[in-house]
Amino acid sequence: MDNTQFSILNSPLFGIKKGMLFLILLSSVFFFSCVTEDELAELSYIPVTVVTTDVSSITINSAVTGGNLTSKQARNIIARGVCWATTPNPTLTGSKTVESKGLGKFTSSITGLLPGTVYYIRAYGVNNLETAYGNEISFRTVALTAPTVTTTAIKAITPTSATSGGVIITTGNAAITAQGVCWGTTDNPIITGSKTSDSIKYSTYTSAITGLTPNTKYYVRAYAINSVGISYGNTLSFTTNVIGLPVITTTAISAITTTTATGGGNVTSDGSATVTARGVCWSTSSSPTITNSITSDGPGTGTFTSLLTLLAPNTKYYVRAYATNSVGTSYGTEISFTTAISVAIPTLSTTVISSITTTTATSGGNITSDGGATVTSRGVCWSTNTSPTIGDNKTTDGTSIGIFTSALTGLTAGTKYYVRAYATNSVGTSYGDEQSFTTTLPSAPVLTTTSITSITNTTASGGGNVTSDGGGTITARGVCWSTSTAPTVSLSTKTTDGTSTGIFTSSITGLIVGTKYYVRAYATNSVGTSYGNEVSFTTLSSTGTVSDIDGNIYHTVTIGTQVWMVENLKTTTYNDGTSIPNVTDPTAWSALATPAYCWYNNDAATYKNTYGALYNWYTVNTGKLAPTGWHVPTDAEWTTLTTYLGGENVAGGKLKETGITHWISPNTGATNESGFSALPGGYRYGSNGTFNGVGYYGGWWGSTEGNTSSAWHRYMYYNNSNVYRYSNDETDGFSVRCLRDF
Repeated sequence: MDNTQFSILNSPLFGIKKGMLFLILLSSVFFFSCVTEDELAELSYIPVTVVTTDVSSITINSAVTGGNLTSKQARNIIARGVCWATTPNPTLTGSKTVESKGLGKFTSSITGLLPGTVYYIRAYGVNNLETAYGNEISFRTVALTAPTVTTTAIKAITPTSATSGGVIITTGNAAITAQGVCWGTTDNPIITGSKTSDSIKYSTYTSAITGLTPNTKYYVRAYAINSVGISYGNTLSFTTNVIGLPVITTTAISAITTTTATGGGNVTSDGSATVTARGVCWSTSSSPTITNSITSDGPGTGTFTSLLTLLAPNTKYYVRAYATNSVGTSYGTEISFTTAISVAIPTLSTTVISSITTTTATSGGNITSDGGATVTSRGVCWSTNTSPTIGDNKTTDGTSIGIFTSALTGLTAGTKYYVRAYATNSVGTSYGDEQSFTTTLPSAPVLTTTSITSITNTTASGGGNVTSDGGGTITARGVCWSTSTAPTVSLSTKTTDGTSTGIFTSSITGLIVGTKYYVRAYATNSVGTSYGNEVSFTTLSSTGTVSDIDGNIYHTVTIGTQVWMVENLKTTTYNDGTSIPNVTDPTAWSALATPAYCWYNNDAATYKNTYGALYNWYTVNTGKLAPTGWHVPTDAEWTTLTTYLGGENVAGGKLKETGITHWISPNTGATNESGFSALPGGYRYGSNGTFNGVGYYGGWWGSTEGNTSSAWHRYMYYNNSNVYRYSNDETDGFSVRCLRDF
């Protein structure tokens, strides 16, 4: 300091200034000591930047937009969303959405809009210092118009009807309230005249045009109506058909007896008018008409069959089919035949014996002639002697001519039988040629062994499929097992699962933990016992139990290189003895940023022992939740488990408890072959504190955080075999399974 400076500092004037300076400094110290941290933050506050997202998915009454809130200074965003109006610069006093809190991007769905209207939209963000708006964007909602429709080509034209329809090209963005076709005898018909009203379809529809006049030209247009108005398609025209006589052919005569025969016809065209009668007419003179003997075989077109009766034996007849419509009667070509001379016993042959077993066989016959009289009984007869008759064993297989099949039953194994077909009419019984065969001797059953599933520490599920009983009754079936190969029913443990052929399931119980077993299905008949192919499996290893600080005991299981708890965690205390807060109120739960647990539906009596507790991730992140020597698995350790079990697409089935005691039906793919016994304990939403999913959903936290507000967890569903990996909000409540430290 030079002399000049020193003199100024020591001058009376500077003394006064020094006092003032001291007072100023003293005041400043007092001011800053009274200002809060929030008030200091306000003094250095950096505003929030809001950007409005482009509008998309625009419909007549809705759209999708959103925004992005950014700031270099972290301030609590207490509300964000978008606001809109039909005038520029919309604010929060008008229509708006309210989305989740915080900075970053968000999406909003705008609804309740008017069609064909221009709207202005801005994103917004609110904290305790300001309300900030983003850039303004405008858009127009989709407008309503009349529909667009085209007329379908005219088809199926008759004298009094036709078929048309329409194709709805566009609905005009409004619901179709009526559609169909209209027609008339002048061009461009409208719906005040003749029309159809067809079921509402938003594509192609078909209309039946009826009540027309024959040989008349008509004009047709499709129409469609919505709230805007009515639209017509292009005009088409057509002329209805002229009515004529039916066209018919006569069927060849068959099944001729002394007094009957079978004929018929085929009406190939009704002449554009309904056929009201059809049949055949016959006479002993040529060119019979409907004034002679006739049959009446119904109305309509197509093929029909006629039975000619009351004929004279050994007589020639002439037959024509006929068909009648409103114009008149037309006839088919003439056919003649002669009735049989007299009645005889039937003519038939015996079918070769097939499908021979120890007690059954298949035969039958072919009746080529009924002898001119109705067959009243037919079948096969058999005996251990030659030339069997209907006085021996027999079948009864109908009353007509032609081929028939007969089942021979109640036979004796290893025995020779003689068989003849028979047929009886009013004259008597005739027999076919004689066939012989010998029944087979029984053999041992044939079966396969089912693969082993649902493997636990002491149980498994197996079974088999008996594909043949060997010709003898199955008296026992099941599976047998041993720790040695080739187990048998006499030396090994076995199940007893019925006495029939086909597929069966067996419950294998009383097994030793971590032991390899050999299994074979077996089936027994009078010949002996047969075995299926041998399969092997190893029961799951168990490492005992572990208890938490509350005294809850959990079973454990070894899966690959890991040892897991078999039940969900239910502790209410950290492993250092500190209590975990139990938060029951939904609003309080959703506002948490600290550890907490709950029971599903806040009902410990119902859900604690079976499903354990639901914890938010803040509880997991303390590192004190698991019993000493155990921990909540990391995301990588969950992946090690699912990879060992074959990948996420199948691991869920191997982890889920079997059956539908806890999982709802169908509990797809559940085998629990890992012994993990996953249960559907449900979850609690972090956003609103409500509960959901028990019975059909199970979710378990991992200890690995996904980002600043979410962490990884695994979950499974009742209707597939997958394990899903997802990063959920840390406020959500999920179950916890613990993994032993190594």
